[in-house]
Amino acid sequence: MSNESVTVQLKQKKDFQFEISFGHNLPTILGDEPPPIGEGKGPSPAQFLAAAVGNCLSDSLFFAIKKYNGNPEPIECDVTATIGRNEQGRLRITHMHAAIQLGAAAEDLSHLERVLTQFEAFCTVTQSVGQGIPIDISITDANGKKLK
Repeated sequence: MSNESVTVQLKQKKDFQFEISFGHNLPTILGDEPPPIGEGKGPSPAQFLAAAVGNCLSDSLFFAIKKYNGNPEPIECDVTATIGRNEQGRLRITHMHAAIQLGAAAEDLSHLERVLTQFEAFCTVTQSVGQGIPIDISITDANGKKLK
């Protein structure tokens, strides 16, 4: 098992607005809290977390399908993060739901049943976040057939 690390840099621009740099000549992104706390000029931390979960799930599913020479493109993923209050009345993400739609019909993807039972275990971000936040996943194919 390798121990890798990922580093991002945040620099405050104004109030709750932070410029987020990822290094390696990648574009910077402005993060901000939504009103009334911030101005909503960029994604919120909750949106970044939802995007990370959805991106990782989509990557993992794509990789697993491609491993069997399938073409699931284009994959779409909508992630909803539910925000509620804990016992102390503090805001927390209490639940997440990822809805993934494949760009191909299930019958055109070989070994799909096996892929659907295994791909989540290889998703680093979702498995990490899921230790503290329940995450439900639904998957449909290009014809709207519910696969998970």
